[in-house]
Amino acid sequence: QVQLVESGGGLVQAGGSLRLSCAVPGRTFISYAMGWFRQAPGKDREFVAAISLSGGSTYYTDSVKGRFTISRENAKNTVYLQMNSLKPEDTAVYYCAARRGLGVLTTTEEYDYWGQGTQVTVSS
Repeated sequence: QVQLVESGGGLVQAGGSLRLSCAVPGRTFISYAMGWFRQAPGKDREFVAAISLSGGSTYYTDSVKGRFTISRENAKNTVYLQMNSLKPEDTAVYYCAARRGLGVLTTTEEYDYWGQGTQVTVSS
C-alpha cells in the first residue's frame, strides 16, 4: 500500500497563491507517475495536472494553464502544485494521486493510489 499525505490547502482571496504538497513515504517514489485532481461540491472529480517519473513531462487541464505548476522533488519524495492567480472557481478539495510506471496520466481510472484530500477555498 502506498500512502499519500497532502498539505497546504486553505482559504485565500482571489488573485492569491497557495502551494500544495503531497508526500509519499518510501524509497520507490521515483517509480510513480503523479497527478493532482480536484472535486468541487456536487461535481465529479476532475483532472488538474500530471507529471512523469523524472519530472521532465507535465500536462495541465486548460483552465489552469499558465496559473498552476506541478513539480516533483524526488529526493524528498514530494510532488507540489503551485497555484497562482487563484479564482473562486478553483475552490475544491484537491487530491494527490499516484501510479507506478511511465507516462503522464490524466484520468482517475489510471491512478491506483489517492491521498485524503486538502480543501482549497478561494474567496471573491
